[in-house]
Amino acid sequence: MIASARMYEWAPSLVTAWRQLLHWVAARAGAPLEVLDSRSMSLDELWAREDMGCVFMCGYPYALRAERPALLAAPVPAPPRYANGAVYVSDFIVRADGPFARLEDTFGGRLAYSTEHSHSGYNAPRHHLLQHHAGRPALFAEVKGPYGRQRAVVQAVLDGEADVAAIDGYAHDLLHRHDPAVGARLRVVATTDPAPSPPLVASPAMPASARERITEALLDAHEASELKAVMEELLLRRFAPVEDASFQVFLDWQRAAEAAGYPKLR
Repeated sequence: MIASARMYEWAPSLVTAWRQLLHWVAARAGAPLEVLDSRSMSLDELWAREDMGCVFMCGYPYALRAERPALLAAPVPAPPRYANGAVYVSDFIVRADGPFARLEDTFGGRLAYSTEHSHSGYNAPRHHLLQHHAGRPALFAEVKGPYGRQRAVVQAVLDGEADVAAIDGYAHDLLHRHDPAVGARLRVVATTDPAPSPPLVASPAMPASARERITEALLDAHEASELKAVMEELLLRRFAPVEDASFQVFLDWQRAAEAAGYPKLR
């Protein structure tokens, strides 16, 4: 079975830190997990694998599945804006040296997105933009994508291909810590409401006893002195238990956009 933090490997130092954490979890749980170098693999390919043992998965594609993976635990980010909860947000970003001070200033410009089944890159910003949509046929002159990865979306904004994009707020926090030169070139012009953090999941094919041990290891990680520096590098306060019902909000936001006549970003 495999382990992967592919969603949050936005810098080389993050790859190292996540691998240290996942190796510790595997050892603590007594689970033979292969910590995968999955950077050359798309997230869709990763999430389609039947040998997932401890893999980060976006909550929106999780909620969209008829047959869902088994939930293990969810991260509680350390920055104060998450209020000690297993939640995250999306940040609307623009170039720091650009002319846009508010999200509304970007209307009529170019919006970039990663994939339509990304919560932080599509579902959350679509829900946020509902408050501006009424009476307008389109908010943006052009919607560019899919770029596949959110780091590619960041680069599109920096390169001037797009004026604005929404990205995972926790990943954005990690970017500022691990690639501050890039982080300093971005400005946040709006932030969405919080939603449940992307969970760590496992394939139902994995024995329940092994999944339980991995969950216990994740829930104990913040108490391990040998992980203190790693948890700080990953801006993690702890991991928390997670329930299937909490991901209904992703579908609620999707349906709200559809009911309002805004099923696609535009």
